[in-house]
Amino acid sequence: MKISNVSDSELEIMKIIWNLGGTAWYSQVMEALEQRQSAWQKNTVITLLARLTEKGLLKPIKVGRRNKYIASYSEADYQASQTRSLLDKLYQGSAKGLVSTLIQRDMLTPQDYEELRGFWEEAKKKE
Repeated sequence: MKISNVSDSELEIMKIIWNLGGTAWYSQVMEALEQRQSAWQKNTVITLLARLTEKGLLKPIKVGRRNKYIASYSEADYQASQTRSLLDKLYQGSAKGLVSTLIQRDMLTPQDYEELRGFWEEAKKKE
């Protein structure tokens, strides 16, 4: 599944919506931004919501005069799509190349490795 790329600002909005269970009103998005002490203007947020809708990441549902925004994809689906895109762009689709870089550049701690190994073992048991 190929999901559109988003800007950092759009991703911030999506993270808020995902944290709210995948559904949010404009006012909830604004409240979450205020709690993060982001000083975004109303028009900026409306524009970002419109862009996310155009890109297919949000579906607006009209309720009276207000829109309720529903995420079209889960955060996990978005992460998987972006990871696949990264692998294809930088490593010709090779997860081994990515992991090798993480290890060689000390970006993967021994604890991370053990945790990943545990995930691998659990996945093998389910097969």
